[in-house]
Amino acid sequence: MSKTTRATQVLEKAKVAFTVHTYEYDPNAERIGLQAAEALGEEPHRVLKTLMAEVDGKAVCVVVPSDREVSMKKLAAAFKSKSANMMKPADAERLTGYHVGGISPFGQKKLVPTAIEEAAMSEALVYINGGQRGLQVRLAPKDALDVLKATAAALVA
Repeated sequence: MSKTTRATQVLEKAKVAFTVHTYEYDPNAERIGLQAAEALGEEPHRVLKTLMAEVDGKAVCVVVPSDREVSMKKLAAAFKSKSANMMKPADAERLTGYHVGGISPFGQKKLVPTAIEEAAMSEALVYINGGQRGLQVRLAPKDALDVLKATAAALVA
């Protein structure tokens, strides 16, 4: 497994301090983010999952703790929109250039507005997908927010 991806290249270019962590990806896991947290021996609220959604028909990226579910109502509100829904996996892969289970908010093919769950901002370090299945980057959530030019918002149910 390569530890260099578009995601890690974006972080290196931004001069962000991060570490790379690999784990045995289980394609049959019911909840990929929780499986990653368990494999890394980390608390699920520190291992963030990257989801692609649409608000009023426009693509957005959402980063939330792996043990929580996104509230569509809160997601729409975070982007000052009326409606939100999850993007189909094939559309998410086409838009980001990553495979489901390896979607990172960093280095996506097309830049889209991004929101990070505000509760994650209180953590010293969080894990976010590094651009391939079984690869996570650990960094300060504020650095992720800055690199992504993201918004911190209440997103979970």
